[in-house]
Amino acid sequence: MKTINLRDYYPFYNVDMLIDVPEDVAAALLEAERLEEAYRRRVYRHKAQYSLDRGDGLEYDIRFLSLSPCEVYESKMTAEQLHAAIASLPDKQGKRIYAYYILGMSETNIARAEGVAKSSVSESIKRGLRSMEIYLKKML
Repeated sequence: MKTINLRDYYPFYNVDMLIDVPEDVAAALLEAERLEEAYRRRVYRHKAQYSLDRGDGLEYDIRFLSLSPCEVYESKMTAEQLHAAIASLPDKQGKRIYAYYILGMSETNIARAEGVAKSSVSESIKRGLRSMEIYLKKML
């Protein structure tokens, strides 16, 4: 058994609190303290001691991309055109394209869910994309 002071490890202790702990617990606490000190040295050495919410707002604001009204309108119109193109497809093709591109499902999972071969799902998605391309070219 090894005696440790809890005040060294926990900041909410105001007075010394000595307890006996097993050797492996003391070793784990010592290792954690060494790793924390190594991290502090690494942060200091690479001059990374300021966080993004430092107070001047520059680093904090740069994280957020602000779009112009034209860009917002353009992205909204693009999304509407894509939804219209998907809606113009036959039901199965529309669902498969939506599942593959929007939901991120693999062709194998779509085929398994529908109980069909993967090749038919793959071919259906390709034909649907060609149909969407023709539809979008007509809109422009």
